[in-house]
Order: sequence, then C-alpha cells, then structure tokens
Amino acid sequence: MGSRVNTSWDTLKILSDPTRLRLIALVMREELSVAELQEILGMGQSRISSQLALLRQASLVVDRRDGKKAFYSLRPELPAVQLALIRAAVDSVAGMDALGEDARHLDRVLAKRRRVSEQYFNLIAGRLGRNHCPGRSWEAIGRLALSLVPPVVVADLGAGEGLISQLLARHAKQVWCIDNSPRMVEVGTELARKNDLHNLSYKLGDIEAVPLEDGSVDLAILSQALHHAQHPQRAVDEAHRILRPGGQLVVLELAEHDFEKARELYADLWLGFRESALEGFLKKAKFVKVEVTPVSKETVEPYFETLLATGIRA
Repeated sequence: MGSRVNTSWDTLKILSDPTRLRLIALVMREELSVAELQEILGMGQSRISSQLALLRQASLVVDRRDGKKAFYSLRPELPAVQLALIRAAVDSVAGMDALGEDARHLDRVLAKRRRVSEQYFNLIAGRLGRNHCPGRSWEAIGRLALSLVPPVVVADLGAGEGLISQLLARHAKQVWCIDNSPRMVEVGTELARKNDLHNLSYKLGDIEAVPLEDGSVDLAILSQALHHAQHPQRAVDEAHRILRPGGQLVVLELAEHDFEKARELYADLWLGFRESALEGFLKKAKFVKVEVTPVSKETVEPYFETLLATGIRA
C-alpha cells in the first residue's frame, strides 16, 4: 500500500508543473516529435527536452527514435492508479485557455502532416511507374501476386495509382483501390477506364478509416503504405475490420532504415519497420498465422530492403 501511495505522490508532484501537464495532455492524444511540441507550445527545444526527460524518468512517457527524430507518447499500460491521476489532472485544467490553444495548435500540426503527404502524392500522380519509389521492386510485387487466390474481392489500401490492382483486376472478382490523394484517384480511375477494367474501382479515403463495410473483402493489401500512415496500427486494425473471416492481409513494407532524406523525397512518416514491429501490428489486430519475411534488397544505395508480412483473420 505504501508503495502505491508513494507512486501516486510522485505522479502528483510531476504533474504539478504546468509545462509538464501540458506536455502530458498533448502526448495523451498523439505521438509527437520535439519539433512538433515546440511548434505547438511555442517554447524552446531545451525547455521542452528537459521537461520530457523528467516525464520519461518518472515512467510517464516513452520515446521512440526514428532516424534523427525522437517521438514521445504516453507510456502504454500505465498502472490504473497512475492513469486515473493523469486523466483527472488533465481534465481539471481542460477548460483553461492555454490547453485550448494547445489543442488547436495540435490539430494544425496534424493537418500539416496530412497535407505534406497528400501534396507529395498529388505531385507524383501519373509518374509513379517511371520514377524510383522505395520498395517498389518487381521482385517484391511478384511475391505479393503469388500470395493471391482468384477470384476474390480485394482492397488495395493506400493504392496510389493502383499499379498492383491493375494486374489483380484481370483475375479478381472486384478490386477496391483506396487512397487519400484526389489526384491519385482521378489518375487511377482513368487508367481503369482506358484498360476496360470494370471491376476496378477507386475510392477517396484514409487507410486508417477505410470507406468499406465490415467483412466485405477477401484480401487486403498494404503495399508500401504503412510508412505513410500517421498510425500504422490503426491501418492494420482497419484491414482486419474489412476482411471476412478467413480473409488474408498481405503487407509489403520497407525494413527499418536510416535514409533520413526519405521524409522529404517521398513524404515518408516512418523510416521503415523492424520485422518484430510488423509482426506486432498484425498480432495486436488479432490476425493469426502471422508471418514476416524479407523478400528483396535493392543493390544500390541506400539499399532498401522489403519485408512481406501476412496474416489471416480468424
């Protein structure tokens, strides 16, 4: 009992500082980089970093390194007593002007993330097949195609122009291409019309909120899409939701790398993923028979490696 009281007292002392409380309120909502927290709070890096260090030492937040960036979020699976104290503290000041301002700035930062990604894909629509794009090797795409059993209903999530779906539609029952770039949807729809693929349809939508009904597809594909997702776990959860029992998810994704320029060159939010991270996404979404395998490695710098992950909806 004494230890629980001490822990609660320590938590209250940590949360007594206004800056730390504002930081906690933000990372409860979203995983954020130090630069994004600077933009939201209008404070210097050293001040924010020192307060984050104290929160990390108190085991209230965790940090994740992605290339040169560090992202902070509320520690998962906090003890119930600590979590209740944190929520009560945040709720008690929710009506203050500073917290309302922080929330508005956070929404602006997240909207900026989405715009950067959308602008990039609108820009390259119509040129994807001709320009280098990390992980889009024909070897990897061929391995994905071999995983298919036609005729099935397919959802290509984060499809872009739908280069893979253009191939699949020749044998599948129905193919849905989902992408959040209006220009990509326009280009893909025109390609489907030109190629007389009546079973290939494009929908504007987010892979974290897929505009398809529960249990409506047999195969879901995430091909080089997760590293553009704000929340990769949500995208995998959505794939699980739209699959019928026995349906399969196939993921082609870059292995973790340190090519920092991918952020500006390709609008990547994540510098690939470890095999264990991909496996974790699928298992947390309740997929079974999960397998993750390296399938190709490029022979030129920065030597992108592609992973193939599969799982079945029970």
